[in-house]
Amino acid sequence: MSNNSEANYKNRMLARVIVEAKTPIAVGSGLKDILTDSLVLTDVNGLPYLPGTSIAGVVRHSMAERREEVDMNNLWGFQNASKGAGSRLIISDARILNSKGEVCDGLVSRDEIAKDDLLRHYEELPIRQHVRIGSQGTAEAAGKFDQQVVFCGTRFCFEIELLCKQPEPEAWQKVLDTICGDGFRIGGGTRNGFGELEVKELRQQTLDLGDAEQMEKYARKSSNLRKSAEWWDDIAPTAKRDVDHRTWNRYDLCLQPADLFMFGSGMGDDEGDADMTAVTESKVVWNGDGKQGSMVERQVVIPATSVKGALSHRVAYYYNKSHRLFAGNPEAKTGDENPAVKALFGCGTNGGSIMRGNVIFSDIIQGTAKEKILNHVSIDRFTGGAIEGALFAEKPLWGDQQYALKILVSDAVDEESVECLEMALRDVCNGLLPLGGGVNRGHGVFRCTDAKKNGEPFQIER
Repeated sequence: MSNNSEANYKNRMLARVIVEAKTPIAVGSGLKDILTDSLVLTDVNGLPYLPGTSIAGVVRHSMAERREEVDMNNLWGFQNASKGAGSRLIISDARILNSKGEVCDGLVSRDEIAKDDLLRHYEELPIRQHVRIGSQGTAEAAGKFDQQVVFCGTRFCFEIELLCKQPEPEAWQKVLDTICGDGFRIGGGTRNGFGELEVKELRQQTLDLGDAEQMEKYARKSSNLRKSAEWWDDIAPTAKRDVDHRTWNRYDLCLQPADLFMFGSGMGDDEGDADMTAVTESKVVWNGDGKQGSMVERQVVIPATSVKGALSHRVAYYYNKSHRLFAGNPEAKTGDENPAVKALFGCGTNGGSIMRGNVIFSDIIQGTAKEKILNHVSIDRFTGGAIEGALFAEKPLWGDQQYALKILVSDAVDEESVECLEMALRDVCNGLLPLGGGVNRGHGVFRCTDAKKNGEPFQIER
């Protein structure tokens, strides 16, 4: 028998993980339909799930990115010509939880889905509209698209198993720490606000299959995540611990609107009162013990892409200013041709080399706000009447709710680019960089009530 035979690995390190989507998730299926350009991946029941291959790929890449002192080939397997080995980590698919906190693994009847207060909402998932704005303030060619996403607040459950000859607590803990880390994202759009996961429950167990009693216990464990829940009942959840995020600097800004703000949905309202409305989205909320989930509707959405776009333009401004590259100078670049923008936000939309961004944003989906109808008309100065097509109404939001903006910046970014970004963030905090739509009409001014960098106060005064 080969030395790499599974029979030689008589120890099993097991974990059961429940994660919550802190932002919408877009694990694409590669398909589209009449309603959207990109559908999310669903299981045989038509419910969203996270493939184990996707989780494994993100964990492996994150561990390599964090430069963990682990033999990656030994842990994750490798293939080099005729030599190779399989992965010793087994990660299951992550299945969705119903309103009672039960895992939906295996076939679920249509009646059960329809009667569940939470699952019935997944028959129609949110669709996010996207448009890429150029330097002229208009949509770029092929820059208008939409995609289906999974509701923020959705919970999933998956299990991990490590085959080992002897327990490997150090390597095992680094795998778990990676999943618990701030920078752990899954699916598409992870640099545009999607894919943030938070571990809500973690149970773990180590078994020696050379022991008859522990072998019998391992044999009783079902591969079905719903049925295996009873197997884990007598194992207490692992207490949360602080994880050293060496590769990310974290900025936390608490923003409060100074007046009206508008992140447009691209549509009017059902009542016909306004031609332009703010985007809202449903969200899953869980009670204190996490055993009851419900859907709340019309939550305010501040898309990370809107924040990212505004910051990108302001970063280019500060970089050009520091290098005395003023208007009219052909060396004054914007977009991903600007060195600071490229270092922070990546490049690849204009051809040439492709580089992933080094800044991670998170969508804000939080609370409700009051609405205000504003009527607009553009007057023809010659006739004194309304210009054709220039009479419209919008319904922006207002209120005293505070919104938590979280931004992660890789420590690989050069100091000059980070300084440009921090100056742009200070502009947001001081109301000098409005966010969203209608900023030329006075919308989108925010004030910062609290700001931190890596948990320490962040100076926002200019």
